[in-house]
Amino acid sequence: MAKKATTSTKKPSKQSKKNENLSFWGKVKRFLFKLFIWFNVISLTLVLLFKFVPVPFTPLMIVRAFEHNAAGKDMVCSHDWVPLEDISMNLQKAVVASEDGLFLKHNGFDFSAMNKALTGNLKGKKLKGGSTISQQTAKNVFLWQGRSYFRKALEAYYTVLIELIWGKKRIMEVYLNSIEMGDGVYGAEAASKHWFHKSADNLTKYEAASIAAILPSPRKYKAINSSSYVERRKNKTLRVMRHVGRLEY
Repeated sequence: MAKKATTSTKKPSKQSKKNENLSFWGKVKRFLFKLFIWFNVISLTLVLLFKFVPVPFTPLMIVRAFEHNAAGKDMVCSHDWVPLEDISMNLQKAVVASEDGLFLKHNGFDFSAMNKALTGNLKGKKLKGGSTISQQTAKNVFLWQGRSYFRKALEAYYTVLIELIWGKKRIMEVYLNSIEMGDGVYGAEAASKHWFHKSADNLTKYEAASIAAILPSPRKYKAINSSSYVERRKNKTLRVMRHVGRLEY
């Protein structure tokens, strides 16, 4: 008599399951390692590129354009890149006086300002985040807007890179050509024409202080016909500008 064929299904052994788990986590580790390498390569490439090439646009410009479109407005983006030599020294001193008094002295981070902002935030006060011009430049050029710890970590990473690779002069040049200085207005040249109908190299001390005074909220505040709050900021910036020495980058 023919014997009936029997099929047996073996259960996976504990060792095979362990090997499968090790294989899975091995793939995850390899993926994360490749992601880390590619991120560093791309970020370094961009930082090196923008050391010599004007920044054509920033993530914020794109976001604002979509916001205008969603609100039924024209998608305006006024942005005219000019060399730092064509931007009035008055404006350079004004942003140092208003935004980052230790710009030429620190290595990208003002820890005393950060500590003061943290202390104030814990007390429930409304204060600036203690960001330096270098940090603001890193955020505007390479990152999205937000307050997450992950974004702040990336901001710190890019801040270190641009401090090492660009230097202070280039950071100031990129900063003054990229930051938001009005609704749909980016950079010193566009802001000078928008607010005062002149080129950035002809700004007076008062006009420079007026632009610097609105930087915390450039879509909310106006550099001309300003509120009493902005006028106080202008006057304070003018006073501090008197003590800003020669900017030697």
